[in-house]
Amino acid sequence: MMWAAIICGLVFYKLIKRFFYDDDILDVEGSDHSSALFSVADRVQKLYGGNVYVGLRIPDADTSSRQSIDIVLVKKEEVVVISVKNYSGILTVNGDGTWACEKTSSHKVERHPDPVAEARKQASILESYLEQRGVALPEGYISCKVVLPNPKLCTIAASSLPSEVVTHDEWVQMKPGPKNMFSGWVKNPFRAGKKDMQESIQQNLNFVLSTAPIWDRLELKANKYVLGEFLEFKGKQEDLQALSQIRRSKVERITVQKTSMFGLAPSRLQVLYALRDYRTEGASEAEWKEVTVRSSTEIIFQLENSSKVRKFKLSSVISLTLSA
Repeated sequence: MMWAAIICGLVFYKLIKRFFYDDDILDVEGSDHSSALFSVADRVQKLYGGNVYVGLRIPDADTSSRQSIDIVLVKKEEVVVISVKNYSGILTVNGDGTWACEKTSSHKVERHPDPVAEARKQASILESYLEQRGVALPEGYISCKVVLPNPKLCTIAASSLPSEVVTHDEWVQMKPGPKNMFSGWVKNPFRAGKKDMQESIQQNLNFVLSTAPIWDRLELKANKYVLGEFLEFKGKQEDLQALSQIRRSKVERITVQKTSMFGLAPSRLQVLYALRDYRTEGASEAEWKEVTVRSSTEIIFQLENSSKVRKFKLSSVISLTLSA
Protein backbone atom coordinates (compact mmCIF):
# COMPACT_ATOMS: atom_id res chain seq x y z
CA MET A 1 0.00 0.00 0.00
CA MET A 2 2.82 2.39 0.81
CA TRP A 3 4.52 1.84 -2.56
CA ALA A 4 1.21 2.25 -4.35
CA ALA A 5 0.66 5.59 -2.59
CA ILE A 6 4.17 6.76 -3.53
CA ILE A 7 3.69 5.78 -7.17
CA CYS A 8 0.30 7.49 -7.31
CA GLY A 9 1.86 10.60 -5.78
CA LEU A 10 4.63 10.66 -8.37
CA VAL A 11 2.14 10.22 -11.21
CA PHE A 12 -0.01 13.03 -9.83
CA TYR A 13 3.06 15.29 -9.51
CA LYS A 14 4.10 14.55 -13.11
CA LEU A 15 0.58 15.36 -14.35
CA ILE A 16 0.46 18.65 -12.47
CA LYS A 17 3.93 19.58 -13.68
CA ARG A 18 3.00 18.64 -17.26
CA PHE A 19 -0.21 20.64 -17.37
CA PHE A 20 0.56 23.72 -15.30
CA TYR A 21 4.31 24.17 -15.57
CA ASP A 22 6.98 23.64 -18.16
CA ASP A 23 10.54 22.34 -17.90
CA ASP A 24 11.69 25.22 -20.09
CA ILE A 25 10.44 27.63 -17.44
CA LEU A 26 11.50 25.83 -14.28
CA ASP A 27 15.20 25.67 -15.09
CA VAL A 28 16.52 27.84 -17.89
CA GLU A 29 20.24 28.46 -17.83
CA GLY A 30 20.82 32.18 -18.30
CA SER A 31 17.26 33.15 -17.43
CA ASP A 32 18.12 34.26 -13.88
CA HIS A 33 20.56 36.86 -15.22
CA SER A 34 18.26 37.97 -18.04
CA SER A 35 15.22 38.18 -15.77
CA ALA A 36 17.19 40.20 -13.19
CA LEU A 37 18.38 42.46 -15.99
CA PHE A 38 14.84 43.22 -17.17
CA SER A 39 13.67 43.70 -13.58
CA VAL A 40 16.42 46.28 -13.01
CA ALA A 41 15.66 47.98 -16.33
CA ASP A 42 11.97 48.25 -15.45
CA ARG A 43 12.76 49.82 -12.06
CA VAL A 44 15.32 52.20 -13.56
CA GLN A 45 12.65 53.39 -15.99
CA LYS A 46 10.17 53.97 -13.17
CA LEU A 47 12.71 55.70 -10.92
CA TYR A 48 14.46 57.96 -13.38
CA GLY A 49 12.38 58.19 -16.54
CA GLY A 50 14.32 58.81 -19.72
CA ASN A 51 14.82 55.99 -22.20
CA VAL A 52 16.17 52.56 -21.25
CA TYR A 53 17.81 50.17 -23.72
CA VAL A 54 18.36 46.51 -22.78
CA GLY A 55 20.61 43.80 -24.19
CA LEU A 56 22.76 45.84 -26.57
CA ARG A 57 25.53 44.27 -28.71
CA ILE A 58 27.83 47.17 -29.51
CA PRO A 59 30.59 46.67 -32.13
CA ASP A 60 34.08 47.02 -30.68
CA ALA A 61 36.50 48.26 -33.33
CA ASP A 62 39.56 47.21 -31.30
CA THR A 63 38.61 43.53 -31.09
CA SER A 64 36.41 43.25 -34.21
CA SER A 65 33.73 41.72 -31.99
CA ARG A 66 30.59 42.86 -30.22
CA GLN A 67 30.45 43.98 -26.59
CA SER A 68 27.36 42.99 -24.62
CA ILE A 69 25.93 45.85 -22.57
CA ASP A 70 23.14 45.06 -20.11
CA ILE A 71 21.37 48.42 -19.84
CA VAL A 72 21.86 51.94 -21.15
CA LEU A 73 19.91 54.79 -19.53
CA VAL A 74 19.56 57.98 -21.56
CA LYS A 75 18.48 61.08 -19.68
CA LYS A 76 18.48 64.71 -20.66
CA GLU A 77 21.98 65.43 -19.40
CA GLU A 78 23.65 62.04 -19.14
CA VAL A 79 24.10 58.51 -20.43
CA VAL A 80 24.58 55.71 -17.90
CA VAL A 81 25.85 52.22 -18.71
CA ILE A 82 24.41 49.83 -16.12
CA SER A 83 25.94 46.40 -15.57
CA VAL A 84 23.72 43.95 -13.66
CA LYS A 85 25.48 41.29 -11.60
CA ASN A 86 22.99 38.81 -10.17
CA TYR A 87 25.56 37.24 -7.83
CA SER A 88 24.64 35.34 -4.68
CA GLY A 89 26.64 34.14 -1.68
CA ILE A 90 29.29 35.98 0.33
CA LEU A 91 31.11 38.60 -1.71
CA THR A 92 34.69 39.68 -1.10
CA VAL A 93 36.81 42.00 -3.22
CA ASN A 94 40.43 41.02 -3.76
CA GLY A 95 43.35 43.42 -3.86
CA ASP A 96 43.54 43.24 -7.66
CA GLY A 97 39.90 44.28 -7.97
CA THR A 98 38.55 40.81 -8.83
CA TRP A 99 35.50 39.55 -6.96
CA ALA A 100 34.92 36.21 -5.22
CA CYS A 101 31.47 34.85 -4.27
CA GLU A 102 31.34 31.93 -1.86
CA LYS A 103 28.13 29.90 -1.94
CA THR A 104 26.81 29.47 1.59
CA SER A 105 25.44 25.96 0.95
CA SER A 106 28.34 24.35 -0.94
CA HIS A 107 31.17 26.73 0.04
CA LYS A 108 32.12 26.76 -3.62
CA VAL A 109 33.88 29.98 -4.62
CA GLU A 110 33.11 31.68 -7.92
CA ARG A 111 35.66 34.22 -9.12
CA HIS A 112 34.77 37.13 -11.39
CA PRO A 113 36.80 39.79 -13.21
CA ASP A 114 36.54 43.33 -11.82
CA PRO A 115 32.93 44.31 -12.73
CA VAL A 116 33.64 48.03 -12.39
CA ALA A 117 36.57 47.82 -14.82
CA GLU A 118 34.33 45.89 -17.20
CA ALA A 119 31.58 48.52 -16.95
CA ARG A 120 34.05 51.34 -17.60
CA LYS A 121 35.30 49.49 -20.67
CA GLN A 122 31.74 49.05 -21.89
CA ALA A 123 31.10 52.78 -21.46
CA SER A 124 34.25 53.55 -23.47
CA ILE A 125 33.23 51.18 -26.27
CA LEU A 126 29.74 52.67 -26.35
CA GLU A 127 31.15 56.20 -26.49
CA SER A 128 33.37 55.25 -29.47
CA TYR A 129 30.43 53.61 -31.22
CA LEU A 130 28.25 56.69 -30.74
CA GLU A 131 31.02 58.90 -32.12
CA GLN A 132 31.31 56.67 -35.19
CA ARG A 133 27.61 57.15 -35.78
CA GLY A 134 27.85 60.90 -35.51
CA VAL A 135 27.04 61.52 -31.84
CA ALA A 136 30.04 63.11 -30.12
CA LEU A 137 29.37 63.38 -26.40
CA PRO A 138 30.82 66.16 -24.22
CA GLU A 139 33.47 65.05 -21.75
CA GLY A 140 32.02 63.34 -18.71
CA TYR A 141 28.61 62.89 -20.31
CA ILE A 142 28.72 59.09 -20.03
CA SER A 143 29.23 57.12 -16.81
CA CYS A 144 28.67 53.61 -15.47
CA LYS A 145 27.18 51.74 -12.54
CA VAL A 146 27.23 48.12 -11.35
CA VAL A 147 23.94 47.02 -9.73
CA LEU A 148 23.79 44.03 -7.36
CA PRO A 149 20.04 43.25 -7.17
CA ASN A 150 20.15 39.78 -5.59
CA PRO A 151 19.01 39.79 -1.92
CA LYS A 152 20.99 36.55 -1.40
CA LEU A 153 24.29 38.38 -1.81
CA CYS A 154 26.09 39.31 1.40
CA THR A 155 28.68 42.01 0.81
CA ILE A 156 31.60 42.16 3.23
CA ALA A 157 32.84 45.71 3.86
CA ALA A 158 30.26 47.20 1.48
CA SER A 159 31.42 50.71 2.38
CA SER A 160 34.78 49.98 0.76
CA LEU A 161 33.26 49.12 -2.62
CA PRO A 162 33.86 51.57 -5.49
CA SER A 163 31.32 54.36 -5.80
CA GLU A 164 30.07 52.84 -9.07
CA VAL A 165 28.69 49.80 -7.20
CA VAL A 166 25.07 49.82 -6.01
CA THR A 167 24.48 47.09 -3.39
CA HIS A 168 21.13 45.37 -2.92
CA ASP A 169 20.35 47.41 0.21
CA GLU A 170 21.03 50.65 -1.65
CA TRP A 171 19.06 49.45 -4.65
CA VAL A 172 15.86 48.67 -2.74
CA GLN A 173 16.04 51.99 -0.85
CA MET A 174 16.12 54.14 -3.99
CA LYS A 175 13.12 56.41 -4.39
CA PRO A 176 11.82 58.28 -7.42
CA GLY A 177 12.56 61.97 -7.45
CA PRO A 178 14.98 64.61 -8.65
CA LYS A 179 17.56 63.68 -6.00
CA ASN A 180 18.54 60.05 -5.78
CA MET A 181 21.55 57.81 -6.16
CA PHE A 182 21.52 58.02 -9.96
CA SER A 183 21.40 61.79 -10.05
CA GLY A 184 24.65 63.68 -9.74
CA TRP A 185 26.69 60.98 -11.47
CA VAL A 186 27.74 63.38 -14.16
CA LYS A 187 29.70 66.50 -13.35
CA ASN A 188 30.38 68.52 -16.46
CA PRO A 189 29.86 72.05 -17.70
CA PHE A 190 27.36 70.80 -20.28
CA ARG A 191 24.65 70.88 -17.62
CA ALA A 192 24.58 74.61 -18.02
CA GLY A 193 24.58 74.43 -21.85
CA LYS A 194 21.87 75.50 -24.20
CA LYS A 195 18.59 73.63 -23.97
CA ASP A 196 18.29 73.11 -27.71
CA MET A 197 21.79 71.57 -27.80
CA GLN A 198 20.89 69.18 -24.97
CA GLU A 199 17.69 68.15 -26.73
CA SER A 200 19.54 67.64 -30.01
CA ILE A 201 22.10 65.29 -28.42
CA GLN A 202 19.38 63.36 -26.60
CA GLN A 203 17.37 62.98 -29.79
CA ASN A 204 20.40 61.72 -31.71
CA LEU A 205 21.32 59.35 -28.89
CA ASN A 206 17.88 57.79 -28.82
CA PHE A 207 17.85 57.34 -32.58
CA VAL A 208 21.26 55.63 -32.63
CA LEU A 209 20.55 53.36 -29.64
CA SER A 210 17.10 52.39 -30.94
CA THR A 211 18.77 51.15 -34.13
CA ALA A 212 21.87 49.61 -32.49
CA PRO A 213 22.41 45.82 -32.59
CA ILE A 214 20.68 43.94 -29.76
CA TRP A 215 20.25 40.35 -28.61
CA ASP A 216 17.11 38.49 -29.60
CA ARG A 217 14.75 38.22 -26.64
CA LEU A 218 12.57 35.34 -25.44
CA GLU A 219 9.89 36.10 -22.88
CA LEU A 220 8.73 32.94 -21.13
CA LYS A 221 5.99 32.27 -18.61
CA ALA A 222 6.57 32.99 -14.91
CA ASN A 223 8.33 36.31 -15.75
CA LYS A 224 11.39 34.60 -17.23
CA TYR A 225 13.52 36.18 -19.95
CA VAL A 226 16.31 34.76 -22.07
CA LEU A 227 18.68 36.74 -24.29
CA GLY A 228 20.53 35.20 -27.21
CA GLU A 229 20.01 34.44 -30.88
CA PHE A 230 16.98 32.82 -32.47
CA LEU A 231 18.13 30.10 -34.89
CA GLU A 232 15.06 28.29 -36.21
CA PHE A 233 11.78 26.54 -35.50
CA LYS A 234 11.63 22.77 -35.15
CA GLY A 235 8.55 20.61 -35.61
CA LYS A 236 6.28 18.95 -38.14
CA GLN A 237 6.82 19.91 -41.77
CA GLU A 238 3.32 21.38 -42.02
CA ASP A 239 3.99 23.69 -39.08
CA LEU A 240 7.42 24.71 -40.36
CA GLN A 241 5.84 25.64 -43.68
CA ALA A 242 3.30 27.82 -41.86
CA LEU A 243 6.12 29.50 -39.91
CA SER A 244 8.40 29.94 -42.92
CA GLN A 245 7.52 33.65 -43.22
CA ILE A 246 8.92 34.37 -39.75
CA ARG A 247 12.45 35.52 -40.56
CA ARG A 248 14.27 38.43 -38.92
CA SER A 249 14.44 40.29 -42.24
CA LYS A 250 10.64 40.33 -42.33
CA VAL A 251 9.39 39.94 -38.76
CA GLU A 252 10.13 41.97 -35.63
CA ARG A 253 8.08 40.20 -32.96
CA ILE A 254 5.87 37.16 -32.38
CA THR A 255 3.42 36.43 -29.58
CA VAL A 256 2.02 33.00 -28.73
CA GLN A 257 -1.44 32.11 -27.45
CA LYS A 258 -3.00 28.73 -26.67
CA THR A 259 -6.22 27.70 -28.39
CA SER A 260 -7.32 25.15 -25.76
CA MET A 261 -8.18 25.44 -22.06
CA PHE A 262 -5.86 24.39 -19.22
CA GLY A 263 -3.65 22.23 -21.43
CA LEU A 264 -5.93 19.25 -20.68
CA ALA A 265 -6.44 18.42 -24.36
CA PRO A 266 -4.06 18.36 -27.32
CA SER A 267 -3.70 22.03 -28.11
CA ARG A 268 -2.67 24.11 -31.05
CA LEU A 269 -0.98 27.45 -30.71
CA GLN A 270 -1.98 30.72 -32.27
CA VAL A 271 1.17 32.55 -33.37
CA LEU A 272 0.80 36.25 -34.12
CA TYR A 273 3.71 37.98 -35.83
CA ALA A 274 4.37 41.65 -36.57
CA LEU A 275 6.00 42.55 -39.86
CA ARG A 276 9.08 44.71 -39.61
CA ASP A 277 8.59 48.29 -40.81
CA TYR A 278 11.76 50.36 -40.92
CA ARG A 279 9.77 53.53 -41.60
CA THR A 280 7.91 53.57 -38.28
CA GLU A 281 8.39 52.44 -34.69
CA GLY A 282 6.24 49.57 -33.51
CA ALA A 283 3.56 47.70 -35.44
CA SER A 284 0.00 48.78 -36.17
CA GLU A 285 -2.90 46.36 -35.82
CA ALA A 286 -3.04 45.83 -39.60
CA GLU A 287 0.57 44.65 -39.67
CA TRP A 288 -0.01 41.60 -37.46
CA LYS A 289 -0.47 38.23 -39.17
CA GLU A 290 -1.48 34.87 -37.75
CA VAL A 291 -0.72 31.18 -38.15
CA THR A 292 -1.75 28.14 -36.11
CA VAL A 293 0.69 25.32 -35.30
CA ARG A 294 0.98 22.28 -33.05
CA SER A 295 1.96 22.82 -29.43
CA SER A 296 4.88 20.43 -29.91
CA THR A 297 6.64 23.00 -32.11
CA GLU A 298 9.96 24.22 -30.64
CA ILE A 299 12.20 27.27 -30.86
CA ILE A 300 15.94 26.66 -31.24
CA PHE A 301 17.80 29.42 -29.40
CA GLN A 302 21.49 30.05 -28.72
CA LEU A 303 22.11 31.61 -25.33
CA GLU A 304 23.80 35.00 -24.91
CA ASN A 305 27.62 34.84 -24.93
CA SER A 306 27.49 31.03 -25.00
CA SER A 307 28.01 28.19 -27.46
CA LYS A 308 25.08 26.33 -25.90
CA VAL A 309 21.92 25.86 -27.94
CA ARG A 310 18.58 25.32 -26.19
CA LYS A 311 15.21 24.07 -27.33
CA PHE A 312 12.13 25.82 -25.97
CA LYS A 313 8.62 24.52 -26.40
CA LEU A 314 6.57 27.13 -28.20
CA SER A 315 3.86 26.55 -25.59
CA SER A 316 6.20 28.00 -22.93
CA VAL A 317 6.86 31.18 -24.93
CA ILE A 318 4.95 34.43 -24.49
CA SER A 319 6.85 36.45 -27.07
CA LEU A 320 9.98 36.49 -29.22
CA THR A 321 11.57 39.78 -30.25
CA LEU A 322 14.03 39.63 -33.14
CA SER A 323 16.85 42.08 -33.73
CA ALA A 324 17.12 43.67 -37.16
